[in-house]
Amino acid sequence: MDNYYEVRLKGDWAGRHPLKGKMPGPTCVQLRTNDYLCIANDPRVIEAEIEVLREGGHGDTASRVWSYHRADPIKEFELRLANLMGAQDAVLTTSGYTANVGLIQSIARPEIPIYMDMKAHMSLWQGAVSALARPIPFRHNNPDSLETLLRKHGAGIIVVDSLYSTDGAIAPLEDFVFLAELYGSVLVVDETHSFGTQGPNGAGLVTALGLADRVHFRTLGMSKAVAARGGAVVCSRRHAEFYRYEAFPSIFSTGVLPHEVAGYNAALDIFEQEAWRRTQLHLNHLQIRKGLDDLGYNVDASGAQIIALESGLPLQTTILRDALEARGIFGSVFLPSATPPSRCLVRLSINCNLSTAQIERVIGACREIRDEVDLAELVPT
Repeated sequence: MDNYYEVRLKGDWAGRHPLKGKMPGPTCVQLRTNDYLCIANDPRVIEAEIEVLREGGHGDTASRVWSYHRADPIKEFELRLANLMGAQDAVLTTSGYTANVGLIQSIARPEIPIYMDMKAHMSLWQGAVSALARPIPFRHNNPDSLETLLRKHGAGIIVVDSLYSTDGAIAPLEDFVFLAELYGSVLVVDETHSFGTQGPNGAGLVTALGLADRVHFRTLGMSKAVAARGGAVVCSRRHAEFYRYEAFPSIFSTGVLPHEVAGYNAALDIFEQEAWRRTQLHLNHLQIRKGLDDLGYNVDASGAQIIALESGLPLQTTILRDALEARGIFGSVFLPSATPPSRCLVRLSINCNLSTAQIERVIGACREIRDEVDLAELVPT
């Protein structure tokens, strides 16, 4: 606690909490939500959930370990999700975080090397902690770095994101699949930010690249494009059976509720029926990225709907946050442990409903703030 209050809050942050900025008003441009396809308030999703609540309430609020073997709407959705993503089975979890922690905890052991992309989500690192294993980090999106470590330490578990949450970088998945097969390793791909936004009917990047039968485990969070609570592990039928009865979050926490699954189904219907949402999302992303690139911002890493404005130290990030919020632009501040100490950033999460005027407003704000925010920090040479 002293580290938080004395070292970070008083020292590093000079008493200005980077996460406690203004609250956005109705005319502001919201770029902190992960509702990429803008379905959180869709009446089809809302009505689907209400109907199930009215008919059966919250349902069985207990661990799924006693009911995995029975056919029910939750199991039906797991099979629908698996089919969409070209897999045999899936296991729903209470969040993407618990999906990742439970997966690594259940398949890893202290003696098994876990090769982690340096920017892999924190939940994957925590899974290694739960397994009492030592993760071995490799350079971000760098297959050569990974192969060097595989040669040294041998077969293990390779862990990557398909689309990274901090800067929108897309992983070279074909290269990682090749290395996993060459060195006899298990490959785990977190598709949280690519599910719904990439691939046929939103099936994700693994499916889009035709790699579904070559990736052992895919995980995802429902809190992004699905705009809901929950997560999933997508894999073979054999692996799903193992996960259900070996992953601690699966055993010791309640499952998702029936009305939530009704919302998931409605979301997948929208994914399948309204491809324009993905198309417009990508167009909006390209327009904003190009606008920022033309201004000299270093946004080359962004391959999809996430753009990072890297600001350096926490105090500089607070200045950037305030400058953007003063102009009605609200992004998400990322600090350690989500980033290295000197590479804090403001993340802009693009969505499909941004108007031309809003996009121009974002670019215009980033043009203006160069006068009050240290450009040397914002635009690395």
